[in-house]
Amino acid sequence: MNKLVVSLSPHVHSGDSVKKNMYWVCIALIPALLCSFISFGVGAIITTAISVASCVFFEWAINKFMLKNPKCTVCDGSAILTGILLAFNLPSNIQPWIIIVGALFAIGVVKMTFGGLGCNLFNPALAGRAFLLISFPVDMTTWPNPGQGFGTYLDAETGATPLAIMKEAFKSGNADVLKQLPSFQDMLLGNTGGCLGEVCALALIIGLVILLAKKVITWHIPISILVTVFVFSGLLNFANPVYANPLAELMSGGLLLGAIFMATDYVTSPMSKSGQLVYGVAIGVLTVVIRTYGAYPEGMSFAILIMNAFVPLINNKFKPKRFGEVPAKK
Repeated sequence: MNKLVVSLSPHVHSGDSVKKNMYWVCIALIPALLCSFISFGVGAIITTAISVASCVFFEWAINKFMLKNPKCTVCDGSAILTGILLAFNLPSNIQPWIIIVGALFAIGVVKMTFGGLGCNLFNPALAGRAFLLISFPVDMTTWPNPGQGFGTYLDAETGATPLAIMKEAFKSGNADVLKQLPSFQDMLLGNTGGCLGEVCALALIIGLVILLAKKVITWHIPISILVTVFVFSGLLNFANPVYANPLAELMSGGLLLGAIFMATDYVTSPMSKSGQLVYGVAIGVLTVVIRTYGAYPEGMSFAILIMNAFVPLINNKFKPKRFGEVPAKK
């Protein structure tokens, strides 16, 4: 007589895996990566290569020599993704040793100290950027102008970013300053200064379409962030023209990059759909508040990191219903 053997759950497999999802995110970043190479030339290539290599090396070294972990986690793609995202949050002319310090902090402190992938409370790439911004504010806020040719790196000509212009308009109370903003076409195609991965809005939108089409992420977090920023900044612009146009807010700085590729990180974002909407709205509000009233022109990174800390509370409040659960009678 044959025995019925039932294995442990789950019994149905979707074909998804950590490795597969990580590499799909990397693929979705390729359009923005190519645009950064075109805009910033060899500086973008050097910065990205050093960042990725450093993140992969530190994860391998910590696993092998400190944690004594026989299982290699480098090949799951998470260290490569962290390296790309960290590079995307840096200017193209930053010193190589600063990139290495940022990679060590992102991987060694933020990720591996808490147990590796799946255990980190904060997004490693964003935490690395915040650490570098606080530690090396001048290097992290010197922005090369795009289109200076492939030969420029450390000697690239620098200029103001759209967010810096918006900040100056608010601080001076002079709406005419906003006339210095690049055109929407320039911001859409990447003809503006800024971090590597934030200058070409069109490339980031293409990445969003890829991730949604492959069902790597859902619409809840990115769309809730973008809609919140658009509405909130639109109300400010309506009340006082010294605040920038909401479309300019959406396409400038790291808003699209953060909303699409970093706020949606599986480990550091809520599990339920309702929780993701609350999380996204809160990030959108904090971003506008920090951009407007904070010391730094950009607020996306800090907004995501703040809400990363609230994710356990959001998950506790917005728990998905268990299969077969009968709601309690009031």
